[in-house]
Amino acid sequence: MSTNLRNPADRRDYPARWTMRRGKELFREIDERSADGSEELLSVSHITGITPRSQKNVTMFQSESLVGYKICRPGDIAANTMWTWQGAIGVSDYFGVISPSYNVYRQRQDTYNPRYLDFLLREPKLVDVYYSLSTGIRPSRRRLYPDEFLTIQFPVPPRAEQDKIVRLLDEKANTIDEVIATRQKQIDELHELRKTIINRAVTRGISHAENAEEEPSDVQLPNGWKTVRMREAFTFRKGLSITKANLEETGIPVVSYGQIHSKDNSGTSLLDSFFRFVNESYLRTDKSAVVQCGDFIFADTSEDVPGCGNCVYVDRDDVIFAGYHTIIAHPIEKPRNKYLAYYFQSQLWRDQVWKTVCAVKVYSITQRLLRDTLIVLPRADEQRKIAAYLDEKCAAIDKAIENRKAAIEELIALKARIVADAVTGRMEVE
Repeated sequence: MSTNLRNPADRRDYPARWTMRRGKELFREIDERSADGSEELLSVSHITGITPRSQKNVTMFQSESLVGYKICRPGDIAANTMWTWQGAIGVSDYFGVISPSYNVYRQRQDTYNPRYLDFLLREPKLVDVYYSLSTGIRPSRRRLYPDEFLTIQFPVPPRAEQDKIVRLLDEKANTIDEVIATRQKQIDELHELRKTIINRAVTRGISHAENAEEEPSDVQLPNGWKTVRMREAFTFRKGLSITKANLEETGIPVVSYGQIHSKDNSGTSLLDSFFRFVNESYLRTDKSAVVQCGDFIFADTSEDVPGCGNCVYVDRDDVIFAGYHTIIAHPIEKPRNKYLAYYFQSQLWRDQVWKTVCAVKVYSITQRLLRDTLIVLPRADEQRKIAAYLDEKCAAIDKAIENRKAAIEELIALKARIVADAVTGRMEVE
């Protein structure tokens, strides 16, 4: 049975035995506000549904007070008004509050199994309907307001069938989630192996990376290796200050400090995709921020220990700018030193940077601090051998990681198809 023929974007189809009811018959909008702001703050995501914000790694600004935020009770529908068109909606298992700009709906009667409703609300073809009813001049500004949401016709399977669908999905979803968790554990272990091999190679050499069991901090540097201040090996420049007016959809790519932090030192190459671009006129106005192949770009903010000293290695010849809150380090002698690209991923490097930062009690990376930070340098020939060894080892590990990531993506897609087929009646449920 098709749904709303007056809306070309509504391509849903449900079994004829299921009744259809308008949203306003099923739900009512709730606007209950927090009096003292003591409730748990909830997050509304198209990926995870409704979860406590404290359980997520959220970096967005949070208000100092939750007074006046909207109350959301277990069983309520919470919708992120700005991102409902992407599927940021679900049924809450928690008592808490959400942003005053979001929407809360409550069932008028006990029509739905809350778990079935939670699956249904993020079904892709229904999300397409949200998009078609949202208003705004561009995607980031589109909003789905209650008056439109409540016009949507929703399927209402018999309650017994809803319960069967939920049991089926819980069983199949749990099985898939267990496999995903196994694959993710393997990925985490491979990342740790990668870090261990790099750390051993850049502190003791290839033989230690292959055989030694002791940690690098427990051993002395090999003969012929030396420690130098970074000012002996690099020159430094600041990145480019960019305003919104100078950013365009096309132009010269810019590496920002946020990208460097998100990279988390997990690779030696510069990110292949950029989210920010600068007008080509900057080539004529601020050439000091142009990065050369072989340079390193450091984030000059160190918000936490893991992010301290994060950088990317530039291994491409096209024109790139280093953005605001970054520092460009240009090698004095070796223009393309891949050994240092690996060294700057090591725990030894992080420890050295953190010692320098803590010594002055200023938790940010400045050019002066980088100049004074120690680095370990083997002989030039050994640097080349270590880089070649790590290229081979890391390539194999990276391939294994990508294979497992691809497997996870396939499992996630399979789970989504099963959920969509079950909640729309395309799958027979015994």
